[in-house]
Amino acid sequence: MPFVRRDANGVIDAVFANAEGEANEELPHGHPELLQYLGIDAQSIIDADQWLRADLALARVTEDLLTILMDKGVISFTDLPAGAQEKLIARQGLRSEASYVASLFGNDDDNFL
Repeated sequence: MPFVRRDANGVIDAVFANAEGEANEELPHGHPELLQYLGIDAQSIIDADQWLRADLALARVTEDLLTILMDKGVISFTDLPAGAQEKLIARQGLRSEASYVASLFGNDDDNFL
């Protein structure tokens, strides 16, 4: 976490990676005063994060929808453009790896004691 130095009015006037001299107050990275000093609008970060989460969720829905349509024979994998095929193969590989790793740790119902 960064360390800040404050002026006589208690306003941040410098930020350091380590405690130095009068900069001995540690603040979390997302602290509103720190973001204000750095000129970062906290609301825009929240908005961007919400958009990113929505986009990721929609990507998952789209992937699932394509899988259903292919399973039902409505479309064929080869009907998709080459770029889309590559992206789907990459995502399916990542999902497979994530599923395998998750299986190594079991689930909450497993009793290891």
